[in-house]
Amino acid sequence: MSPAAGAAEDPKRQLLAGVRILDEVMRRHGFEFRFENEGRGSGGRFANGSYYRDDRRLELHFRGSLGMVTYWIGESRLMHLDYMRSLGVYGRNRYPDFSDDALDSFRELGKGIAEFAQDFTGGNGEHFRSFAEQLKKNPAMFSGLATT
Repeated sequence: MSPAAGAAEDPKRQLLAGVRILDEVMRRHGFEFRFENEGRGSGGRFANGSYYRDDRRLELHFRGSLGMVTYWIGESRLMHLDYMRSLGVYGRNRYPDFSDDALDSFRELGKGIAEFAQDFTGGNGEHFRSFAEQLKKNPAMFSGLATT
């Protein structure tokens, strides 16, 4: 069975396999994963969960592949690509990717978190909160920017 077929059949199993990959980065910074939900929606079967530490959370959604990735510090939140743009590394980030192996996305996300997201994983979160506030005030901040 191909990884994509396995993902469609059991998104919870694929999400938890991806979490085992991300654990290498996230647990090093004191984050613990909690599985939160699985079900079937109009787009098919899905699963989601989050890494938690204090007031920080990395939210992961899986439906056939790793989808929405959202970072939270308290009430401040950033979607993965917005966070990469705020850090000035957009284009060097490896996730999202378009691999045939559903677990490659977790590998690439983990590399990106380790390389670029130190303010989230171990810093004071000042840049993160500041940028989240700017984006909240100006949601069209990235309108018209190329996505590749």
